Amino acid sequence: MAQEMADEFKDAHIALTIAGTALEVSAIHRGGDKAPIVFLHGFGSTKEDYADIVRHAQFDGHPFLAYDAPGCGATHCADLARIDITFLVETALAMIERVGFKRFHLVGHSMGGLTALMLAHRHPERVLSFVDIEGNVAPEDCFLSRQIVEHARDSDERFFDDFIERTRHAPAFASALYSASLRHKVRAQAVGPIFRSMVALSDHGELMEKFLALPFPRLFMYGAQNAGLSYLDSLRTQGVSLAQIEDCGHFPMYSNPVAMWQSIAAFIRA
Repeated sequence: MAQEMADEFKDAHIALTIAGTALEVSAIHRGGDKAPIVFLHGFGSTKEDYADIVRHAQFDGHPFLAYDAPGCGATHCADLARIDITFLVETALAMIERVGFKRFHLVGHSMGGLTALMLAHRHPERVLSFVDIEGNVAPEDCFLSRQIVEHARDSDERFFDDFIERTRHAPAFASALYSASLRHKVRAQAVGPIFRSMVALSDHGELMEKFLALPFPRLFMYGAQNAGLSYLDSLRTQGVSLAQIEDCGHFPMYSNPVAMWQSIAAFIRA
């Protein structure tokens, strides 16, 4: 089994310097003759959220890239205080250059969705389509990140401890599962800079305008538990495809991954 996995995607550790900060980025990728797909994971997650692409025949032939964002997973960052959404966008662009993707489908979840949106806004000519899995497009999307303001603490570690405990008991699908690995997947010193950047962009970055102005097909994916998001009808009327994932909250890759992969595959095929 291990050899089969090794044949289906490759591991890589890529040294980068972003804004004067040294990184060693842990990634998985594969080649292929179809259009490439770039995956950006959410806060508290890792590249392995997307490793199961190799288990779904609908994606056969598609090259892909997924990697641990700075401050997360097995990626090393020399200065965690530098990590914000702009830093994550620059990291994404550098990684895409390293694997040689010229044009690509873009998939991002939550923090990764916001990163993908800012990347796509900057370089729309390179993006074939965008699957936004509950990425931030409005102030109401900061239900996790705004806790850095609403539940401020006197240390990074204290805030993160409290955040994990609140998340563990949140009344949403997969919250306890998600919380169980947070301490292993995120450096506490990276949480504040990332969250403050997400809140600032959500409140003042005109994200909805940027999203609606993108000149390629867009799919906004959300869990059925979040069907009350105020902007869904507006997205639909303005030409954005919607995918509601049943039995799911913010984390389709944990709660209903089969439906998530089916929705992504159908959208890319279309």
